Amino acid sequence: MQLHITHETCYDYTPAVNIAQHMAYLRPLNTANQQVLSHTLSITPEPTQQTATLDVYGNTRAFFSLQTAHTQLHVVARSLVATQAPDLWDNTVRWEQVRERFRYCAKNPFDAAADFVFASPYVPRHADFADYARPSFSAQPTLLLAARDLMQRIYHDFTYESHSTEINTPAREALAQRTGVCQDFAHIMIACLRAYGVPARYVSGYLLTHPAPGQPRLVGSDASHAWVSVYLPDAEDGAVGGRWCDFDPTNNRDGWGNPGEDYVTLALGRDYADVSPLRGVIHGGANHRLRVAVTVEPVEREAWTGQSQNQSQGQNQSQSQSQTL
Repeated sequence: MQLHITHETCYDYTPAVNIAQHMAYLRPLNTANQQVLSHTLSITPEPTQQTATLDVYGNTRAFFSLQTAHTQLHVVARSLVATQAPDLWDNTVRWEQVRERFRYCAKNPFDAAADFVFASPYVPRHADFADYARPSFSAQPTLLLAARDLMQRIYHDFTYESHSTEINTPAREALAQRTGVCQDFAHIMIACLRAYGVPARYVSGYLLTHPAPGQPRLVGSDASHAWVSVYLPDAEDGAVGGRWCDFDPTNNRDGWGNPGEDYVTLALGRDYADVSPLRGVIHGGANHRLRVAVTVEPVEREAWTGQSQNQSQGQNQSQSQSQTL
């Protein structure tokens, strides 16, 4: 499947902002199940400085600074991504094996997934998460079954309610009130998994939505999405390495049993704090208004075939531009 994503962010400032520095995580990742065919990032007003680097988790972060007064910031990211269904997963690994793999022991080989076992700014350690997850881990013998059971319980026990939480709402508060949005559900599931010693990371991205029958697809009506990725280490004793399996508690879908071609991974981190799409520091602009519009559109196969040559010719140019942001 080929998906075209337009992510538009607009800030209106009163009074004007004099100086600003921003960091954007808006370029999708290249992974085993998706390939970025083209990507552009448009910023108005034109930045004084732009650079793009990779962070410690392999995400592309674009830094830009504005040194002139401005009353509006307009950032538009356009990406063309090819996705495919994930491979089958090994469902024989027990969650206790995973916990023991990451229990500290002198001279154990290092596994980079250990970064995702510990608490992080939005995912604290607390007994409430262990208590909520206990039925899933006590009833299911393998890691994937336990994670799927936990995902399904969050899906059924919690109510998705827009504006019921803020970006900085603690995960424990969302757990107690049983309401939230995709970011909250992802943080809660991650906290539950980490409470049992299982590496789990936060995934930001996009999900292709389908309009109601007979209704047109509305431009800008989609939104960023968030879900969870669980680490499945190699089953062999002493082996280092493994794979990640995605679980979406908001929609009760996982990369183990569902195709997942309609998901686009944007960035990976310990929690939202690592991968917020756009953040920054400004001088001035005491009041601001934010508008965000996201559009995820499937590219028709016939149109893709006809445009493939032009896209491939422009791909190298687009990619080189994005690497010099």
